[in-house]
Amino acid sequence: MCRAPIRRLTATLAAALALTVSVARCGGEPVSPLPVQPPGTPAATATPSATPTATVSPSRVPPTTGRPAPAPPAPTRTRGTPSRPAPSSTGPTTACQGAVRYDLPLAETELELLRSLCFATGAVLRIQGIGPGLVTVDRPELVSQQYEAGVVDIRFVRPGTVAVRIPQDDRTHTITVVVR
Repeated sequence: MCRAPIRRLTATLAAALALTVSVARCGGEPVSPLPVQPPGTPAATATPSATPTATVSPSRVPPTTGRPAPAPPAPTRTRGTPSRPAPSSTGPTTACQGAVRYDLPLAETELELLRSLCFATGAVLRIQGIGPGLVTVDRPELVSQQYEAGVVDIRFVRPGTVAVRIPQDDRTHTITVVVR
């Protein structure tokens, strides 16, 4: 009667079960390096205890190399500026950013070029590479400021305009921050 489709289904299920059992037999032992691990790490030197095999029709299963698929490349960010989407042409564009963390590494940033910033309430200006007590603000009631290990975090907690003063190379640079 209709035994051919049932046999094909049984063979497919048996092959899937054999593949599952053989993979489970590895016991969680790493069999190949992850795409982000450099060669020579313990996971890269381990050898598989068993190679999974299955007899499935090649027209139904895509070919594999036995290695995990490579991870997509990580998104990159330029230091000193947060990543933001491209402006749309449908509405008005604004230079004011949301409640983001804005990293400002002093060793890599020319403060002469940075005059003003605009953030939403809750944003953090993280100034990296400066000593304690050197960064000052003119309106301390609008910010929450913390220092730890060469990093000053200034969280803008209320709307308003804050002048952030950063000393560098015998000169004090002022960055005007508008908080919405």
